[in-house]
Amino acid sequence: MPRKPKIDLSRLDGRGPGPGAFTAWALLLVWPLRDVVAGRGPQAPWLPALALAALAALYLGVVRTAFDGRFPLRVPVALLVVHTAFGAVAIPVFDGRWAAAYALLGLAAGVVAGHLPRRTHGPELPMLLCVGGASAAVLASAWLGGASTGAMLGSGYSALTAGAVSAIVIRLFTVVAMLREAREELAEAAVEQERLRFSRDLHDLLGHTLSLMVVKAQAVRLIAERDPAVAAAQAADIETVGRQALTEVRQAVAGYRGRGAGAELDAARTALTDAGVQPVLDRAGGPLPDEADALLGWVVREGVTNVIRHSGARRCEITLRHDAGRAVLEICDDGAGPAPGGPAGNGLRGLAERLDAAGGTVRTGPAPGGGFLLTATLETGQWTT
Repeated sequence: MPRKPKIDLSRLDGRGPGPGAFTAWALLLVWPLRDVVAGRGPQAPWLPALALAALAALYLGVVRTAFDGRFPLRVPVALLVVHTAFGAVAIPVFDGRWAAAYALLGLAAGVVAGHLPRRTHGPELPMLLCVGGASAAVLASAWLGGASTGAMLGSGYSALTAGAVSAIVIRLFTVVAMLREAREELAEAAVEQERLRFSRDLHDLLGHTLSLMVVKAQAVRLIAERDPAVAAAQAADIETVGRQALTEVRQAVAGYRGRGAGAELDAARTALTDAGVQPVLDRAGGPLPDEADALLGWVVREGVTNVIRHSGARRCEITLRHDAGRAVLEICDDGAGPAPGGPAGNGLRGLAERLDAAGGTVRTGPAPGGGFLLTATLETGQWTT
């Protein structure tokens, strides 16, 4: 089984390196600058100074336009072509210490390649053309400049490595940002789905019942004077139906008409897996009464939602025990837990209120081995199975 590092996606900086991080690499031109200041080389001092300034301007222009979405991608691509061509010609003309500037060509190529769209299938053309092209230009430039085989290969390797690493890092952080957006969208979709489910439950509960009550009320109004006995019977039916509807609404609001613990555990396994959290489920004991089953199902739903949205966990253990008229549900993850006072805290308070009304308890806090632990306890002897 491959080792997976523990990475808290919710706390990972999804912005990634910006233009400032790559601008700092322009310090590689310090060595050519020292040559210019010292007046080394057969050329007039102003000529290498202009070449050095052009190399710096082209590199900074590539970095700036590649990260700035206001510029179309063809702008940094064009600047990269000019930068590579100019550097390949200018660098070998001057002192050999200018070879440090070859790495800037690779960095510029990597920055552009990291921002270019990638094909779904087939070869990685942006990486091949940008990084590979710049590395080939560096090898040719070093060879034409009379560099030794070792120096030539070293320059080519530095350009290739700088370009490949830069492109991979930029794309990695792009993927991280996309994953964070996808997680937020999944959480929002889950909340919206729950709202729709609750709306359907209320419609199913009250639609037929209220229609029946309206019909019976009309009958009472029409026959009240002609046949008081029949009207009284209809009124009694209205009272019975109304009490039944009130009971059903209270059950729905309290969460008793949820899918139940079994269905919620199955849904939790799927939701956790889709969110990149390893689920470990364990259930033991006899069947739960309907009311307790629905209540604990609601706890599973809310607890798993908090794990996915707020914990940054990579593993979640859910244990349900029912024995001797007592049910205990534990949800333990290896994440950081919900932020105090945040939306998750409000949801946990709502769970505590629901279980308190049914004689149960909800406790939350750090787990003994690290992470976050939610424990719900419910006495089930008050209901019949």
